[in-house]
This record gives sequence, C-alpha cells and structure tokens, in this order.
Amino acid sequence: MAWFTDQTLFLFAVALYGVSAVYSIFLFRRGFREDNRINYLLLLVACAVHTLAMFQRGFSLQRCPINNLYEATMFIGWTIAAAYLVIGLWPRLRFLGAFAAPLLFGMGVYAFILSLGLKQTTKPDFSGGWPSLHAALILLSYGAFGLSSLAALMYLNQEHDLKFHRMRALFARMPPIQRLELIIGRLLLAGFLLLTAGLLIGAAALKPPAGVNYWSDAKVVWSIFVWALYLTLLILRWRFAQTGRRFAWGAVGSFAFVLLTFWGSSLMSPLHRP
Repeated sequence: MAWFTDQTLFLFAVALYGVSAVYSIFLFRRGFREDNRINYLLLLVACAVHTLAMFQRGFSLQRCPINNLYEATMFIGWTIAAAYLVIGLWPRLRFLGAFAAPLLFGMGVYAFILSLGLKQTTKPDFSGGWPSLHAALILLSYGAFGLSSLAALMYLNQEHDLKFHRMRALFARMPPIQRLELIIGRLLLAGFLLLTAGLLIGAAALKPPAGVNYWSDAKVVWSIFVWALYLTLLILRWRFAQTGRRFAWGAVGSFAFVLLTFWGSSLMSPLHRP
C-alpha cells in the first residue's frame, strides 16, 4: 500500500465510517429489529483501512504515530472501532455500531482537517519505549471511555422506549438494560485502570525540559481532573449504588467533556503541544 499516503487511506476509512453512520439511521428507523451484520461489516472494513493508515504513517515516519493531535485523534478513533469489533462478536451487542459510527465519522472528519494543516515536528517525541507506552495507555483509556458512553446511549435509548411502553423495545434485538449497565461499568473500570497506569508511567518516565514543572503542566492537570471525574463516577456506582439513568448520563457527560476539552488542553501544554 506504499503508493497510498496515510492521509488517503484514512480519508477512505472516514468515508466508510460515514456510510455506516448513514446506514445507522436506517437501523434507528427500524427500531433495531434487523440484524445489523451489514453495519458490522462496514465498520470492520473501515477499521481495517484505518489500521493500514496508522501503520503507513508509523512506518513512513519511523516512530509510533501518536505525536500530534491528528495522530492522537486517529488513535482514539481506532481504539473505539477495534474495541467495538471485539464486543460486536456477540450479536446482541452489534447495535453499538449504530451509536459508534456517527462518533467515529465525526472524529475522523475532525482528525482529517487537523492533518491538512499539520506541521511536522520532533516534539513531543514518543519514540522511546516508556513515553510511547504512557501515551498509548492514556489514549486507550479514552477509547474505553468512549465505548462506555456509546453503551450508555444504547442504555438510554432502551430505557426511554421501555418507559413509554414502545413496542419496538419489545421487538428490538438489543441486550437488556441490566446487561448494558454492567457493560458500561466494566468499560469505565477498564478505562480508569488504563488511565491510572498511563499517568503513573508518565510521572516516572517523562522528563520535562528545564523550567517546566510536570505537575503544573496544563495537560497533566487536565488528565488528573479527568481521572478524578471517572473515579467519582465509579465510587458513586459501587459505594452509593448510583445506577440506572443517572449513571448512564454520567458516562455520556464525562466523555463529552473529554472530547470537548482534549484538544484545547493539549494546545495549552508545553509538554504535549503538537
């Protein structure tokens, strides 16, 4: 695939995510009564091309492709898509794709726009082992948080239909809301553990330049706030039995905050600025 640039491959993947997002409208209109193997296949092909784009970029630059906002956004989207494909092996959870596709398409379009104005830089350099692991774990945690928010949207959709006694809730092939709630909790826990490990490795492995305090860096402060936000959500779930609709909205709102502030916090950070 050397004759295709990573941007060309990624643009093709984004187009496939867009087709899947449009097809998802059909699934919504049908009340999730149809088996969505077609949507799963679309996301499978899109993720495969997305993976090729990441490998192409990594090999062309001879480093781990998580060095700027374009690459970070591309990596988070890939994490969500890959995790969905694994979870979607269970047929009744494949409908997560109907919620994932619009998010992946939006993130893909934004990442591609970022790539158009990208300036190559050697900083930050995540080519070393520990710094690369630090970045990868944190980005993987955002992928887990993103997938939990999609499961939460799926939960809210089911809960809304059941509350208003809609027939499509009875005939839909989605899993019961109790199982969805369990999935949300497990994804949040997995994301929290990944984020914790990433922050600890960053504190031990990253060496800030002279005059820069690691703990006062804008991105580090933001990451600690995100860590505390998800810790609070998990404590409310297990210590105070905060479940159901509020817990689902908490998962959605927390990831919305991450999406809306991730890039701004990176631009404010001397350590992480692309």
